[in-house]
Amino acid sequence: MASAARKIKSVPGRFGKYGGRYVPETLMAALEELEREYERARRDKKFRAEFESLLKNYAGRPTALFHARRMSKELGGAKIYLKREDLLHTGAHKINNCIGQALLAVRMGKKRIIAETGAGQHGVASATVCALFGLECVVYMGVEDMRRQELNVFRMRLLGAEVRGVESGSKTLKDAINEAMRDWVTNVRTTHYLLGSVLGAHPYPTMVRDFHSVIGHEARAQILKAEGKLPTVIIACVGGGSNAIGIFHEFIKDKRVKLIGVEAGGRGEKLGEHAARFRGGSPGVLQGTFSYVLQDAAGQIANTHSVSAGLDYPSIGPEHAALADSGRAEYVAASDAEALTALTRLAQTEGIIAALESAHAVAECIKRAPKMKKSDVLIVNISGRGDKDIGILRENLKIG
Repeated sequence: MASAARKIKSVPGRFGKYGGRYVPETLMAALEELEREYERARRDKKFRAEFESLLKNYAGRPTALFHARRMSKELGGAKIYLKREDLLHTGAHKINNCIGQALLAVRMGKKRIIAETGAGQHGVASATVCALFGLECVVYMGVEDMRRQELNVFRMRLLGAEVRGVESGSKTLKDAINEAMRDWVTNVRTTHYLLGSVLGAHPYPTMVRDFHSVIGHEARAQILKAEGKLPTVIIACVGGGSNAIGIFHEFIKDKRVKLIGVEAGGRGEKLGEHAARFRGGSPGVLQGTFSYVLQDAAGQIANTHSVSAGLDYPSIGPEHAALADSGRAEYVAASDAEALTALTRLAQTEGIIAALESAHAVAECIKRAPKMKKSDVLIVNISGRGDKDIGILRENLKIG
């Protein structure tokens, strides 16, 4: 294996051979401005203090690390803890990054925000911070995702955002990003693109990760206080990968902590029936960055499928690609059926209705925990709550 792949981050904007900046010339100045402003902001004590104050007093951090006693007992094996990002304002981890980027937009004098969304949680969080800071907000969303996530579409509009449906392609997250990027090219002087995951051109993968690294910082302190040791395993779902890298980042140097990302296994093994990039993808460029991509033999981007709109994307954050190549993290997949079963089990054993995205991580926990020792500790990142998915759950589950 090439030595470059063993280095998680070698040069700014690169994670081993992955990452980079593959965008039209018209966006280069905006990305360079964003990189400069972010580097200044992260060294600015006033910026950090305001960010941390809003995380605490507005978003509701720190989130709890909850010992899932009944699930631990029923599964046997490892002691299971849940990192409760679902308890945050707006219902998911997305608010961390949105607060950070909104503060940056204000610093740069950008009064118009555009965003993309799949499951709607990033759109809701973007609309929320725009209301808080008095910014114009336009959210692009595939019409298929709008159908699946009607509640979140209404929430965004209630918060004052304009939601623009995208009819092209698969009418899901990839297509929403395409439209958001077209808007940004046209309005780059007045507009900040509030990208919602560790995707896209540099500096987004690094910047978004840094805003979400609070998840791992908290989890480390909390588990040391609760157990007096680091966890054996950390499990998180992976779409673009922001919640996963947010909790993984603090533990990357701790080689004894196993990091497991769970992709969308969908409804089958064939290309087009899932969104498991490490199962059926190969390195390529999509929407500004070089990473693993689901594509056919001619290099055409493949359709994807997942019961969870937030995992239904053909590429993955470049840092995850480097972590996979280096062997530092393991990536597996959970099927639609497994995620639905896991969501139901968590609801009925711990009284927590997780987002369908998070349920993929719970599914891997259900497989793995019984095979572990009672002295082992397993943390599952519950990236969001399942209110937004009730319509999908009613279509797919027979309850009562």
